[in-house]
Amino acid sequence: MIFGTLPSGQQVECVELSSGRLRAEVLTYGAVIRTLEVSGVNVVLGLDTLDDYRTRSRYFGAVVGRYGNRIAGARFTLDGAEYTLPANNGPNCLHGGVEGFDSKVWTITERTGSSVTLTLTSPDGDQGFPGTLTASVTYTLADDALRIDYTAESDAPTVVNLTNHSYFNLKGGGDVLDHVVQMASEHYLPVDDDKIPTGEPAPVKGTPFDFTEPHAVGERYDGAYDHCFVLDGAVRVTAGDLTMEVTTTEPGVQFYAGGMLDGAATPFGPFAGLCLETQHYPDAPNQPQFPSTVLRPGERRTSTTTYAFI
Repeated sequence: MIFGTLPSGQQVECVELSSGRLRAEVLTYGAVIRTLEVSGVNVVLGLDTLDDYRTRSRYFGAVVGRYGNRIAGARFTLDGAEYTLPANNGPNCLHGGVEGFDSKVWTITERTGSSVTLTLTSPDGDQGFPGTLTASVTYTLADDALRIDYTAESDAPTVVNLTNHSYFNLKGGGDVLDHVVQMASEHYLPVDDDKIPTGEPAPVKGTPFDFTEPHAVGERYDGAYDHCFVLDGAVRVTAGDLTMEVTTTEPGVQFYAGGMLDGAATPFGPFAGLCLETQHYPDAPNQPQFPSTVLRPGERRTSTTTYAFI
């Protein structure tokens, strides 16, 4: 069905998916997961209208790219050439720039009752990134889980870091400060005042970033998490009788507890939802000690993340 029409006249579709006790709505705008219902309870933050997504969104449910998370100084060097990007987060480039993948209309290339594949072509020079990049994302509902499969290919050397920016609230409302998180992660990435990683991963032991045992979001650090964790296994989030288990092929996850949500600028206030953005590390193009995000012609970047509900 048609969800809305952009000022350009381009229409945005809404695709409904269902499987067992799961139901989802996916928009072609930003490849957004607008709703994800578990036994009738919507566990993600979504907006009512296309205009809301254009003007009041904080990446709610969208695929962000080309580069999810931050690139320091809004620039990087690849093969001896420096590339300048939009600085849309202080001095840094966040989530691909001012007009990232979250604000593009994707094309539906495959569709069934329980899955949909959306594809986007980003031209050479888009937001300053080199190479024409073709990206796709497939959302599949099956076995009480949402599975997300990403692919990317480029005709020239570039960097890419795709992730989904859904905000989860397993209660379907209120805040997430009482959500209990357990994470198979012995290390996290300390950051500077601009939220850029300062260097090597640091041990979580003895810090508020230790989720190797279960802790409520609001129990420590004022709940103000917005950090990348090095993953050694799954992440589990529990609220009431519902648990969500996140597994991924990516090396890290950005745990953002939604503390900067602004009820005046969006329909949601602080801590209305938490994000678990599976990804490569922030600022990897400028930090060669991190796993590489470089994609070269002839290569195909793939990753898979699953959100299972127990």
